Amino acid sequence: MEPRRDQHRAHVVGVLGARGGAGATTLAAALASRLSGSTATALVDLDAASGGLDVLLGLEQVDGARWPDLAEARGDVDGAGVVALLPRWGRCAVLSADRLRPGAVAADVARDVLRALAATLGVVVVDLDRAGAVARAPAVEECDEVLLVVPRDVRSVAGATALLPSLERARVGLVTRGPAPGGLGTADVAAALGVEPVAVLPVDRGLDAGVERGGLRTSAATSRAVARIARDLGSGRAW
Repeated sequence: MEPRRDQHRAHVVGVLGARGGAGATTLAAALASRLSGSTATALVDLDAASGGLDVLLGLEQVDGARWPDLAEARGDVDGAGVVALLPRWGRCAVLSADRLRPGAVAADVARDVLRALAATLGVVVVDLDRAGAVARAPAVEECDEVLLVVPRDVRSVAGATALLPSLERARVGLVTRGPAPGGLGTADVAAALGVEPVAVLPVDRGLDAGVERGGLRTSAATSRAVARIARDLGSGRAW
């Protein structure tokens, strides 16, 4: 299905992993960072089961609003006001879950805050939750494009297959990751899912160590893959 077009609305890009550990959160963060160099961008954490995107980015001690602080943000939300409250990761505003105040974001709050951010910024990148996607949560419905991150193994392909029906309103692009224990290639995964590939993410062996030392740092190869995705987003190119 073609993405919705509204000249007064930012692109809302969802990133969704076919299974846990697929690398969707890392891709969402790297993509938001890249896009923030050319337009006002927010990175939004909607994975209720995570410890918070702020921890991944090394922002857990930085002041600013997290989702629990926006629990009453319903209806006509002031997008600029929300952006002003958020911590920054470089040029990117970050709306994270809070590891000390865990819990799912109310569906109507997530929808209304995303709409407010989209009315204010150039791009909103959303780290989506698989359970919310399957339940067709309103936040998923707000996404113009969804990058489906699928490691090249049978379990991940099965997980992606289960998620696809919930993404019918968005333009979906496939991002694969290795290694491939059974020899599955990106073309095999794309054929099985019926989704056009966007990029292949390399194995980034220094990524976890970098996070442990205080923040996300991607390799040059990962950065090149992210740059290609950023270039193609919203271009109308057939995925």
